[in-house]
Amino acid sequence: MPRIAYVNGRYVPHGQASVHIEDRGFQFADGVYEVVTIVAGRLADEQGHLTRLARSLKELSIPWPVKPRTLRMIITEMVRRNRAVNAQLYIQITRGAAPRDFRFPVNPAPTLVITCRRTAFQPPALLDKGIAVVTMPDIRWQRRDIKSVSLLPQVMGKQKAHEAGAFEGWMVDDEGQVTEGCSSNAWIVTADGVLVTRQPSNAILNGITRLSILEVAREQGIGFQERPFTVAEALAAREAFISSATTFALPVTRIDGQMIGDGRPGPLGRRLRRAYMDHLGVADPLVVA
Repeated sequence: MPRIAYVNGRYVPHGQASVHIEDRGFQFADGVYEVVTIVAGRLADEQGHLTRLARSLKELSIPWPVKPRTLRMIITEMVRRNRAVNAQLYIQITRGAAPRDFRFPVNPAPTLVITCRRTAFQPPALLDKGIAVVTMPDIRWQRRDIKSVSLLPQVMGKQKAHEAGAFEGWMVDDEGQVTEGCSSNAWIVTADGVLVTRQPSNAILNGITRLSILEVAREQGIGFQERPFTVAEALAAREAFISSATTFALPVTRIDGQMIGDGRPGPLGRRLRRAYMDHLGVADPLVVA
């Protein structure tokens, strides 16, 4: 696929895309973003991502750079120009370029950048073997519900997980409760067979994939609880998994080196992943025919 980016009204080759050095996204991480996965040419949960983008902009008092309807048109054109089939669409909006000052600029001109890149998703073997996660202290700010571009704690957490040979890091609050993954929501199935994920609040980002999985769980009559769970409860769980726009629902079989359940992906997580792919209306890209 070609690499075409959109920057403030222009479609340009990806290698030529740039913004001003005084853009507040660069200076202060004063911006928000969304990632929409494209599977078989279809945008996964597009409306949910745009709804959350609107909320993030409102919470930070950043004006829309274009009307939401226009943004949808730009997204459609980006998919077309990049001939995207299996890809990730990245949308970033900042407060724009202005002389460096902590205070908001008067009459800001927000920056809108959209990029698109091919994705191969994860290796299919991960569905059969599951992934490892490691836990770490949650050192982020207190408005994690805003999908801000300020991601340094997540960068540090992802690096720690990588160095430990794990796929993801689970962040833990001062009470020993899991908040979420560095780039995913965390789920367990308790020893009693109850599906659990943390309730939405300022403590976590309310994942769009998370919301869709809860929706399909309701449709299938699968009970669940939205509440915190401790690391100890996760280690004693029957099964665990993560969810995100890029992983969908991916089984967790090891936490901090300890095997979860029988060490294999559990049936409920598999069932919810299948139901989620049906919700998207596409075949699972990790299932080998």
